[in-house]
Amino acid sequence: MKRQAADPTSDNRSVTDQLFLSIWFHRHSQPNRLRHFQKLLRLFPFSQREQPQSTVSVLAIDVTEPPLLEKAVNGPVDLADIEATLGDYKGDDIAYQVESWWDLWQFEEDWHLKPARVTLSCFGPAFDNGTERETGAQEDLRIDFGVDSNYLPSSAPGGARMVESNIKSLLRLVHELDSALPVEQRRLETESGENFANRLQQVLTASAQRE
Repeated sequence: MKRQAADPTSDNRSVTDQLFLSIWFHRHSQPNRLRHFQKLLRLFPFSQREQPQSTVSVLAIDVTEPPLLEKAVNGPVDLADIEATLGDYKGDDIAYQVESWWDLWQFEEDWHLKPARVTLSCFGPAFDNGTERETGAQEDLRIDFGVDSNYLPSSAPGGARMVESNIKSLLRLVHELDSALPVEQRRLETESGENFANRLQQVLTASAQRE
């Protein structure tokens, strides 16, 4: 069930939601999806801080099948090594996935800029990624940014400025990908279906009006 419209400057929910960016390519660009995924990896601002291991995975057919490859890598990630690994696997029913980290302001007794989990995926046209969309209508790329609360107003001291920084990092990445990739359509939305791009812009506008 989708949420009802809410005041973008407040967040009284007790349940967080997962946040995704889905990207569809122009049809003629789909055969080059691995090259475009590699461009995404090069553009993505991976954390350079001390962090847990990242994981590179290659899947076939659908998300229920055991991975063809699941490789743990120490961070910060080595993009050249990841690209070489992914290049060994090709096919319309293949999906590539990199679970790693990027830096966000997070509150734990105080605000700290620290690594937050993120998952970047690339789906072949014949791979079933487990969403409600039919296989041929699935997105080509998806970024799972984790819980949406990292980008919503916080009641913690100094929260407005820190969350605004997180929002700007997210929107900057979205716009960079728009410019660098053959994007036909994109959606920044939560798991419950909320159009999150609109909400973020409302939060930034409300913040600017208060200054």
